[in-house]
Amino acid sequence: MRYFALASDYDGTLAHDGAVGEPTVRALERLTHSGRKLILVTGRELPDLQSVFPRLDLCERVVAENGAVLYNPATREKTVLAERPPESFVESLRKRGVNNISIGDVIIATWHPFEQQAVDAIREAGLELQIIFNKEAVMILPSGTNKMTGLCSALEELKLSPHNVVGVGDAENDHAFLSSCECAVAVANAIPALKERADFVTEAARGAGVAQLIEKLIENDASEIRPRCDIHAILIGKSPSGDVWLPGYARNLLICGQSGSGKSTLVTALLERMIEKKYQICLLDPEGDYENLPGCRTVGDEKQPPSIEHVKQVLEDPGAEVVVNMVGVPSADRPVYFSSLISEIQKFRLQVGRPHWLVIDEAHHVLPREWAFTQTALAEEFSNLILITVHPEHVSPAALRRINTAIFVGREPRKLMNDFGKTVEAAVPDAESSDLPRGEALLWQVDERQVIRFKAEPPRTEHLRHRRKYAEGQLEGERRFRFRGPQDKMDLFIQNLNMFVQVAEGIDAETWQFHLKRGDYSNWIRNAVGDSELADQIAAIEKESNVPDAESRKRIKEAILQKYTAPA
Repeated sequence: MRYFALASDYDGTLAHDGAVGEPTVRALERLTHSGRKLILVTGRELPDLQSVFPRLDLCERVVAENGAVLYNPATREKTVLAERPPESFVESLRKRGVNNISIGDVIIATWHPFEQQAVDAIREAGLELQIIFNKEAVMILPSGTNKMTGLCSALEELKLSPHNVVGVGDAENDHAFLSSCECAVAVANAIPALKERADFVTEAARGAGVAQLIEKLIENDASEIRPRCDIHAILIGKSPSGDVWLPGYARNLLICGQSGSGKSTLVTALLERMIEKKYQICLLDPEGDYENLPGCRTVGDEKQPPSIEHVKQVLEDPGAEVVVNMVGVPSADRPVYFSSLISEIQKFRLQVGRPHWLVIDEAHHVLPREWAFTQTALAEEFSNLILITVHPEHVSPAALRRINTAIFVGREPRKLMNDFGKTVEAAVPDAESSDLPRGEALLWQVDERQVIRFKAEPPRTEHLRHRRKYAEGQLEGERRFRFRGPQDKMDLFIQNLNMFVQVAEGIDAETWQFHLKRGDYSNWIRNAVGDSELADQIAAIEKESNVPDAESRKRIKEAILQKYTAPA
């Protein structure tokens, strides 16, 4: 389920002439029986609302006074969220002939045509107040207090994300809170400006329109309503035909490419934009590559395996992003650990719809070919997933069959597409066969048989790339560095950067200088490690003439350790 709450305005939306009709009440009952929560968001003062709507028991929370008051009907607890203007301000309004004044816990309200008198009173008092219109109503509130801030307070108490909320309204003061909801709906009688910005406009007016919306939620989670792309989708890059977006829901993404191809850079940029849009991510990190991802909390390290209970505790906060560092989990145990974790995550998603995205780096580690879903229900709910791998042919076909969008970077993208297509038994469309330069990628919409070449959006922060893989791991084959010296006097293979630094300190001067003058060190960093920035630094050292042997070793060592210092 995607939408766990309906946030609704009262007057002109649920109610007509202040009253909610019986058919609308029955629709609200069906909404709550479906497991969804109703949040009432209104400009009315609480006592007034209680007198006209006796079914506040249907509401999980009530946001009253246009965002200034939060009320829990179950406990009857009221929280005032802002400070009311002083009595002297009210007296100033009366002196200006404004005699139709309503005073709440915070709100000061009057009616058209007294808006100019309200502006004059605010200016004279020197107060930081704002005027909000609701058709003929003129509401005066502290600056920054509106329906959106009140709704956010309600969602914080309920531990829900705005990405799991549908909002519905009709008037000027509904713009703010509707813009914060994943799906914004206007009833048929709404003002034109609200309809223009809504994702959906109901056919019926007021309560009947809300009832139509509720039926869509119950029937199929309002799946036919597509939220605004530029508001909630994630920008991936730009193609010749325009921006390339990843929708915020119902996509399962595969990202494929060799080490050094720019795969990690693309992923980092994607995660940054998800976090920026306040999607909650849970990233499984088998090699500790993302432990310093900005804005994320890391659970587990190389010495302490991540506790599933701890992961769940972090995810309880809708604003928390979590990286599950699996370095401390033995390789053979990772598939079992993942199965246990995904089962708990899916249970959590069924309760609150989060985490919004489950990201699995080095997917072949935790989803090997033999891995399969243990429950049919788990397979059906296995969505909003991102798999990252070098080897799609080594990933579980059961998981790959859920993929509907695939991105390929680096060398031989066509081969990677063929490997993926063969695994999932999908026909591979025509696409580029030549190597892709860093920063460019192919996107295959598997369910639409469409391939787009695009330039990836760069990350805003530098990714601390594969620290352990290159510092401590085991590079294989031609990706190892080979100290051989002049006339191939030596045959020493180096599997990682830590070993390189250690050997470089003791290698004989003739061998060190042989590789230095040939530019072998920077070429290895550039081609095997895939770090062009570090390679450029080392190349500059290699090109300097008359640098003492000890000095070149020291500077290259420092350049490597500055970026790839392994944890103690």
